[in-house]
Amino acid sequence: MTTYKQSGVNIDEAERLVQKIKPLAKRTFNRNVLSEIGFFGGFYNGKFPGYRNPILVSSVDGVGTKVKIAIEMGKHDTIGQDLVNHCVNDIGVGGAVPLFFLDYYACGRLNADIAGEVVKGLSTACKENGLALIGGETAEMPGVYSEDDYDLAGTIVGVVDKTKVIDGKKLKKGDVLIGVASTGLHTNGYSLARRVLLSEYKLDNYVDELGETVGEALLRTHRSYLNVMRTVTKRFTVHGMSHITGGGIEGNTIRVIREPRKFKVFWENWNTPPIFRMIQNLGRVPDDEARRALNMGIGLIIIVPSVEADKLVSTLAKMGEESFVVGEVVK
Repeated sequence: MTTYKQSGVNIDEAERLVQKIKPLAKRTFNRNVLSEIGFFGGFYNGKFPGYRNPILVSSVDGVGTKVKIAIEMGKHDTIGQDLVNHCVNDIGVGGAVPLFFLDYYACGRLNADIAGEVVKGLSTACKENGLALIGGETAEMPGVYSEDDYDLAGTIVGVVDKTKVIDGKKLKKGDVLIGVASTGLHTNGYSLARRVLLSEYKLDNYVDELGETVGEALLRTHRSYLNVMRTVTKRFTVHGMSHITGGGIEGNTIRVIREPRKFKVFWENWNTPPIFRMIQNLGRVPDDEARRALNMGIGLIIIVPSVEADKLVSTLAKMGEESFVVGEVVK
């Protein structure tokens, strides 16, 4: 007799995980959530008071090979925060406020304690960003993933009034690009970073230039810019925003500043943080390659008329944010 467990899938462990997840998810619920964790779908009230013409905005993403750092360090409670914050930023640059989130967790062998730590991070970030974790899926897939590996992806849905959509259509020549500092690599460029750094260092090696271990630097949480985005869009004439992920500053900002418009990046206007310099120097990575793969210390770009640029930088400083003039619209 052959059982499912002997095939590598442990249903009992999955049930144990569900019991861990329920309270973590429930603490993110609000009055719009109409279903419990464990049902086939997540129900969310579709009424949006205060929105005359509500537009739903959605995005889906993963955390890439950063998950390997979490696995090798045995620290699983921040990788979920990375995912949620990444997705929040992706819809936030369009002017949207996040509503709810769903996750997908796949692994070679399910460990409810590890998966529970991952969901704890999801729950923490959802709570911090004011959205509900209303559902998800766990898949134990022996033969696809090695026994100790897992992967993580998620889907977010938010809302914006049609009159407040930020899509770059109002951009003009002379508009200024203000870059807000990142907390590190965020969730992009990890295949390059791992190849370069881990050929010279171990994750627990302390590096003076970094002021922490290599592993700590690589596992720094991908931050949320939601508060920044909501504040500046209320106070300034924001013509566009870009979340700097895979593709770098130019590759992401071109999504907003589209042809026939063009922009110029002032690469010399900020000091590249040590982790990026280390990757470039150790791996002899050319500038153009690094700038395509990494955020180079800038996680968010806000585009405003030139007359508002200085005031925006000042306002961000009062909020405790480090920001720089990183470019301008030139055509």
